[in-house]
Amino acid sequence: MEGDGSNSLVTIKNIERELICPACKELFTHPLILPCQHSICHKCVKELLLMLDDSFNDVGSDNSNQSSPRLRLPSPSMDKIDRISRPGWKRNSLTPRTTTFPCPGCEHDVDLGERGINGLFRNFTLETIVERYRQAARAATAIMCDLCKPPPQESTKSCMDCSASYCNECFKIYHPWGTVKAQHEYVGPTTNFRPKILMCPEHETERINMYCELCRRPVCHLCKLGGNHSNHRVTTMSSAYKTLKEKLSKDIDYLIGKESQVKSQISELNLLMKETECNGERAKEEAITHFEKLFETLEERKSSVLKAIDASKKLRLDKFQTQMEEYQGLLENNGLVGYAQEVLKETDQSCFVQTAKQLHLRIQKATESLKSFRPAAQTSFEDYVVNTSKQTELLGELSFFSSGIDVPEINEEQSKIYNNALINWHHPEKDKADSYVLEYRKINRDEEMLSWNEIEVCGTSKVISDLESNCNYAFRVRAYKGSVCSPCSRELILHTPPAPVFSFLFDEKCGYNNEHLLLNLKRDRVESRAGFNLLLAAERIQVGYYTSLDYIIGDVGITKGKHFWAFRVEPYSYLVKVGVASSDKLQEWLRSPRDAVSPRYEQDSGHDSGSEDTCFDSSQPFTLVTIGMKKFFIPKSPTSSNEPENRVLPMPTSIGVFLDYDKGKVGFYDMDHMKCLYERQVDCSHTMYPAFALMGSGGIQLEEPISAKYLEYQETM
Repeated sequence: MEGDGSNSLVTIKNIERELICPACKELFTHPLILPCQHSICHKCVKELLLMLDDSFNDVGSDNSNQSSPRLRLPSPSMDKIDRISRPGWKRNSLTPRTTTFPCPGCEHDVDLGERGINGLFRNFTLETIVERYRQAARAATAIMCDLCKPPPQESTKSCMDCSASYCNECFKIYHPWGTVKAQHEYVGPTTNFRPKILMCPEHETERINMYCELCRRPVCHLCKLGGNHSNHRVTTMSSAYKTLKEKLSKDIDYLIGKESQVKSQISELNLLMKETECNGERAKEEAITHFEKLFETLEERKSSVLKAIDASKKLRLDKFQTQMEEYQGLLENNGLVGYAQEVLKETDQSCFVQTAKQLHLRIQKATESLKSFRPAAQTSFEDYVVNTSKQTELLGELSFFSSGIDVPEINEEQSKIYNNALINWHHPEKDKADSYVLEYRKINRDEEMLSWNEIEVCGTSKVISDLESNCNYAFRVRAYKGSVCSPCSRELILHTPPAPVFSFLFDEKCGYNNEHLLLNLKRDRVESRAGFNLLLAAERIQVGYYTSLDYIIGDVGITKGKHFWAFRVEPYSYLVKVGVASSDKLQEWLRSPRDAVSPRYEQDSGHDSGSEDTCFDSSQPFTLVTIGMKKFFIPKSPTSSNEPENRVLPMPTSIGVFLDYDKGKVGFYDMDHMKCLYERQVDCSHTMYPAFALMGSGGIQLEEPISAKYLEYQETM
């Protein structure tokens, strides 16, 4: 038994951090369970509510600090605590009482509702564990008997019904055999007495006997019958007890069974901590070495610069000294003047002439220097000012070396999105990188960023599939060389098409004019040759002549759902129409084609002849928009502006068509930005086909689905 007690004591000591209130950082005192299932001291809840309540009334006061409740809270007066915990306490109607505050444990806002603190359960289990911890911590301090006459004896039992502690003799006296008190529940000596029955905080006279599975809290039968939990699913307390106890036991057994694994991971963490410590110190030493080299270089340059300045200073001072001595010689009692005065005393003419000639030249030279005084040297050292601006800028940018691997950059021009996403990137050190990791994630409508998905790539391109329709995706890439990783590239954001990609080819049978149109073997490209036939017949043309449209449709029809397809119109194209065609109108058109000579039947022929009127539009086989001469022409509409500047847009590089068959709607998209340029209703009571028409020279190329062959093509570039 002693061994068990010792192990229990060790266990109790090890769980100390679980018994600390997140608000006051002390052992729990009468802990309450918040709606978020975290516990907090009764007094701490009151202090939090009072602090936020004061802040609500006086924002500018010193007590309005709404900083993190993890800080030690100031203790309010007992009068305020008594008032806020009183069941019937209410504030002035103009100053509503604060019942919402951030939980110190999870920092999520919790709302206590109308009942406030009175609606919270006491965590009796936690109280009991805290009390056991206190007893283990003060094992040397005995709990004395409450009923002994002085001096009291050390207690051996505590009665939970009487809320008192007894020695053996007093317990026998106050709990005699054969009486009701003999049936009282007793435990070891304790000062923590809790009620035997857990009562409902909403209905204080009702005991807890059920468990609400939705709210995950105990309730009474009144809560279920007409309270807040009337429509919730509840279970019996015994069932909840059994279920939760089994789950907790399994969790504990699992953790105990993983004890060796946890210990090995702890050992690994210890090694990693030591390795981190060593690597950190080594990095500091290397940084110090680099800076010392910089200091040495600076010291050398400093010494060289100072020596140059000193040499120049000495040379200039010597020149000034010589010039000053010469000028001092011009004074009456010094040098040249005095010597000249002595020469004048010479009476022998031949001797005087011999000496005076040279002396005269010297004096004449000195006289000229007086007339134009020039210092022998400059005092300014402008040529010796050290320019450190560039070096200062470089030193200011001094940072950690990016592990020796350049950052790869995603090539936006070669990256595209269609049925899949094709991401291309280039890397200055392509041959030196072992591999790359491409990351992508979806961006929700509210700009919420989800977690990154990672794909390891050996080359510099990758096709990403299984992307959701009509969503924004962010892409980025980083390079690896061994275990060294480069920083991530700048993110590229692409928008997926609004619906799954519809795959089809051009139909060379239904209405196809092989004299005017030329299909390639793959049937994904069509060109118009109408201009050539017109030239051959030019000699016979004497009056106005109008060229008809040549139609071509897709070889697969649509009978339900949402679909999207894309194509490119060649920049040299004169006039191209694109849209959708219904099977019934196609049959009617092929049986009795309209007069192709009249321009009234060419709705965008350049004649404002009412071609967009409803009656005429309904007679056409296709719902079409016009593209040509590097422009995108939006059809006239009675509900929108028909000004040319609003109807004529630059021709997109690639154009997409979105057909929602169920809603009867067709839209035309700029694929570069996945932006809808024009949208209209369409009758989808029959099978719908992708439709195209060309007049004059032109060409249409269907976009190919993105597949692995793009990677092969990229490698050959």
